Amino acid sequence: MIAKTKLIVPETFPPFSLSRLLKTVFNPNAGERVAILIDLDDPHKVKDFGFLENPDLTIQRHAYEVFYQGLKNGILKELGLTGGEMFAYKMTGGSNLDLPDLAVAVDGTELSFERDIYPNYKLILCISTFSATAPLTAFAKQYGFRGATLHGLNQIILNSGLAVDYDQVSKNAEKLRLGMTRADWVEIDFTYGKDEFGLHLDLGQQEAQKSHGLCRGGPDVANLPAGEIYYVPTGGSGRFPLTFEDGTIGLMTVKGGRIVDSKLLKGNQKTIDEHKRKIQSDPATGELGELGFGTQLLPVSGRDIQDEKVLGTLHVATGRSDHLGGHLTPDKFKSKKNATHDDILFAPHKTPEINVAQVRMRRNGKTEVLIENFQPAGYMADLLA
Repeated sequence: MIAKTKLIVPETFPPFSLSRLLKTVFNPNAGERVAILIDLDDPHKVKDFGFLENPDLTIQRHAYEVFYQGLKNGILKELGLTGGEMFAYKMTGGSNLDLPDLAVAVDGTELSFERDIYPNYKLILCISTFSATAPLTAFAKQYGFRGATLHGLNQIILNSGLAVDYDQVSKNAEKLRLGMTRADWVEIDFTYGKDEFGLHLDLGQQEAQKSHGLCRGGPDVANLPAGEIYYVPTGGSGRFPLTFEDGTIGLMTVKGGRIVDSKLLKGNQKTIDEHKRKIQSDPATGELGELGFGTQLLPVSGRDIQDEKVLGTLHVATGRSDHLGGHLTPDKFKSKKNATHDDILFAPHKTPEINVAQVRMRRNGKTEVLIENFQPAGYMADLLA
């Protein structure tokens, strides 16, 4: 019998503080210049904050009300920072696609990211609809800035995932990382109805990495909310169920670390046919580029950026992996529009018809059970003790 610990999400969190978040994440130096980026269908609508007239742009409104106004109304002075300008770029339409170079300032001026923004700001906060972590990480290393990506921001995230103590998040993530690093492989058992499927992911004894929310050293970008342990698989095989955006559930066949085929389990055959065409015409889109495990006790936010950080959940991702230390860069896709990094989250609220019965890890000659039925098993719980 494997011991399990029942997850108990705190009922209350400390009040959100932008000052505390920036101090904890960045430990910024006096005089550092900070910028805020948002994405819009038409970036020119940032002029005179015209986008605020659209009630559907809740993410961008949070960027303005919480971050822009927060900086301008005292936090710049409190932290000794400069700048605080907001810029908009055209929405990419996909997770971690390369960003356009055109940026538009609040006064309507058209600028170049690579000429006018990346070289001239030390801290960049990107609050967007689609994740920009991969492209901004590459630019951070090129131009020497630090940053944070906060895509999908909503009020639940502000009140929980961004209100936590990231020093403690980092400590807990490190406890798990030390107990999961240099693993040989991870195996995941899925159940869908009466059917059982298994996915084997080779990890090659690589050093496990952590997304822990601290970005205090050299050029880098933190993905907030943070709190996960992750690997870039070196190979993989097996089958796993995947839920598409329209509710269709398909069975993915993995060989050589890539999804090579998909079969309909429930829903729309057209969705499966389109997916098959995509992975066959551009095989890089099916490559499994990440295996991640949540480390925090957080409420469900309805946004994967927070929900994949919940302890007991796991996610695999297809596509681009260079921002995680992998080899798959945008130039290796046949089409630039396919160069996304797409997380596939397995969690009770996200995949109610798909259960993760067990997750096992082979490490140091032993097989350890990490998760059972979306609850951390004894090994993982003991690491956090």
